[in-house]
Amino acid sequence: MFEYEIDRMNHAQLVREAAARRLSREAAASADRESRRPGRRDGSRDGRRDTEGPVDDGGPGRFARAA
Repeated sequence: MFEYEIDRMNHAQLVREAAARRLSREAAASADRESRRPGRRDGSRDGRRDTEGPVDDGGPGRFARAA
């Protein structure tokens, strides 16, 4: 009977450790997804405060047109 009780305690400990690791992975994945959302790097909610500016300003190109 004593060995059975030890085995049940070990099993319960392993189940607790697995649940803690699963929760840890889920929290890390959630934080990673949250950081990848557009406009969230600088704390803005809609991306209006982008620090890099527009990529294309719509003006004439940098290079002269070829003949």
